[in-house]
Amino acid sequence: MYVIGFAWADGAVCRDMPDKFYEISVTEKERILEVCRQEQIDGICTIASDVAAPTVAYVAEQMGLVGNSYECSLRANNKFLMRQAFTKADVPCPNYWCVNDHSDIKYQTSNIKHQTFPLIVKPSDRSGSLGVMKVEKADDLLSAITAAQEYSFKHEAMVEQFIDGREISVEFISYNGVHYPLQITDKVTTEAPHFVELEHHQPADLTAAQYKEIYSITNRALTALGITNGASHSEYRITKDGKIYVMEIGARMGGDFIGAALVKLSTGYDFVKGVIEVALGEFSEPVLGEQKHSGVLYVSEETKHLMPILEHWRNYPELITGEITRPGLRSISCSADRTGYVVYQADHRLDASYFETYRKGEN
Repeated sequence: MYVIGFAWADGAVCRDMPDKFYEISVTEKERILEVCRQEQIDGICTIASDVAAPTVAYVAEQMGLVGNSYECSLRANNKFLMRQAFTKADVPCPNYWCVNDHSDIKYQTSNIKHQTFPLIVKPSDRSGSLGVMKVEKADDLLSAITAAQEYSFKHEAMVEQFIDGREISVEFISYNGVHYPLQITDKVTTEAPHFVELEHHQPADLTAAQYKEIYSITNRALTALGITNGASHSEYRITKDGKIYVMEIGARMGGDFIGAALVKLSTGYDFVKGVIEVALGEFSEPVLGEQKHSGVLYVSEETKHLMPILEHWRNYPELITGEITRPGLRSISCSADRTGYVVYQADHRLDASYFETYRKGEN
């Protein structure tokens, strides 16, 4: 394939990999459309970028290529519009409120203060845990909303009912409106106040009945959003009494290695290849192979006991790769604060406690 890449020049770590690279922000859809027409492209896609998804849909729609509608991409990129679509389609999701520049913030906040706390406040249009805050009392609500608006491209904050329960995410791939389930991921996070992911594990530790119900809800939710083509990444919470809530859905595969590595390691299906095939109109129904366990563990101040594992990851036969991505250890408030990671594939789940036991055995 002849590959063209677009990105900001600053931090474009893959700029030397495509056949041709354009220093254009992925949000500049008109400029990218002009280049794509000149290059006479056959398909366009993004892997795990919410920011790029509307541009991908816009170019595909304008050029008659396979993709989601631009309207769908906007809906999937805005948590408020997304929740409206879920509510209309009777998809289970938390109660929610939207506060933006068109709102009387103090008036809105005074109304929301009468809700049951805690509440979750987040930007309506960001990912990677940016600006997410758990608010325990009414007095802290206004400052959390203001902070979330600062992170938001549209200066828009979402306030939602706090759902206490385990976190999972679901990977699907769609083609011409038909949705195909691939895998469910268990998540371990820092919990309140920022809920940044520390571990991902596939497959999730769920019953067959739970898998069936979650896949059914996801199918309805994707249709409600209008997602017809390409990857999707759905995030859920499951309460102690078994209630399932859709938190949000991205019209792209999961980041943090979920789509790019873990799905293939756990199912044998090349998710990235599938996304490209959808974009080119050459898609075939996924064939999932023998199930393995896969996962990624992140190192930070909260998981500093994993630092020796990261530094010597090649000594562990289950580890596929590892990398130190920033110097030093820091407590994390978003994904960018993490020090590094290791990725594994095995016949059973390998969590942080497994590696700690492994090291003690070595000693």
